[in-house]
Amino acid sequence: MREFWNFYSAGRLVFGNGSVRQLGRLTAERGLQRMLVISDPAIVQAGLVDRVVSSLKQAGIVTHVFEGGEPEPSKETAQLSISEAHRFKPDSFLGLGGGSNMDLSKITSMVFSGGGELDDYIGFNTVKNAILPVVAVPTTSGTGSEVSHAAVLTDHQNQIKVSTLSQFLRPSIALVDPEMSYSCPPKATADSGIDALTHAIEAYTAVPYQNLAVPMEEPTPYDGKTPMGDCLAEKAIRLIGKHLIRAVHEPENAEAREGMSLAATLAGLAFSNCAVAVVHALEYPLGAILHCSHGAGNGLLLPFVMKYNLATRIKEFADIAEWLGEDISGMAQASAADQSIIAVENLKQNIGIPKRIRDLGATREQLPLFAEKAFAIKRLMKLNPRNPTQEELLKVYQDAF
Repeated sequence: MREFWNFYSAGRLVFGNGSVRQLGRLTAERGLQRMLVISDPAIVQAGLVDRVVSSLKQAGIVTHVFEGGEPEPSKETAQLSISEAHRFKPDSFLGLGGGSNMDLSKITSMVFSGGGELDDYIGFNTVKNAILPVVAVPTTSGTGSEVSHAAVLTDHQNQIKVSTLSQFLRPSIALVDPEMSYSCPPKATADSGIDALTHAIEAYTAVPYQNLAVPMEEPTPYDGKTPMGDCLAEKAIRLIGKHLIRAVHEPENAEAREGMSLAATLAGLAFSNCAVAVVHALEYPLGAILHCSHGAGNGLLLPFVMKYNLATRIKEFADIAEWLGEDISGMAQASAADQSIIAVENLKQNIGIPKRIRDLGATREQLPLFAEKAFAIKRLMKLNPRNPTQEELLKVYQDAF
């Protein structure tokens, strides 16, 4: 039995409309002088890179932009970014965009700071020292990478997503300006928003920290369900239930954008301390092989995993139904719990998340391979309320097919 839990965040969290204008001042206060900005062509075209670079230059910070980021970045793209860092020799990094660009900035700083090869750092607790400062500025509302300790890459050779998890990867500054998300397209808004919901639900329904099957003295990437995580997850779920549909269909709705920006950051704090579990394990091979976005894969799978976990978390799923805005007054708790799955299915339909794995171009013959790859991610199995067999994971895939 574990006797205590931990909580980590970014070194500083700045939140609010227009806060990006303070970026130069905030970074200069830390004595930073040369910053590699990591972004992608879409963010450049939207004018968001210019906004960030302008603030940095006004503060006297020398900048260089790597705009080779991509959705679900590959190990090859990470190598290009690392090579750019060796040429520019920055003292800090800025990830601007969705989770992909923020993760890429963490990975680049990690390898540039620590030396060695990228593959040396795949896994948990492989980063042994502090990395050069990373500043994270999200332009989507979902991944929570601005506050998390994780960075994910796609390994095309092995057809799987791989991750590095270390408390050293948490950004030094997380600057969340909801105005930076106004240009986020509807599909990316939907995918990232349901990703945030997945984070919050998995954190809230995870194995409690007291019951985590990891010895006290052994480092662990996640602490399991905690009181702090419960608070964050609840607020995130309530905000998503209220704002996600409007953020997708009314992209310049300031209230919806601000609500989703806050929800994503809160959900990021919740999952990166408590847990992600079987939804994420099942998504990693799906995303790598079918090339769907991480958020779309998570959103597709979420209600099917909720159904698998339902019997072990009746109260928690009843809570989630209420937080998503369902009227559960007078319902038995078990019926209210069922309603949470209906609420997520309805949300998926409203925002255009694919309904079935076959909608992504998969064949039924691929499902056993997906299950084999997902089952190999043991660290996520330990955090799920049910400890699945490979055959049970295959059954979830089959139900979702």
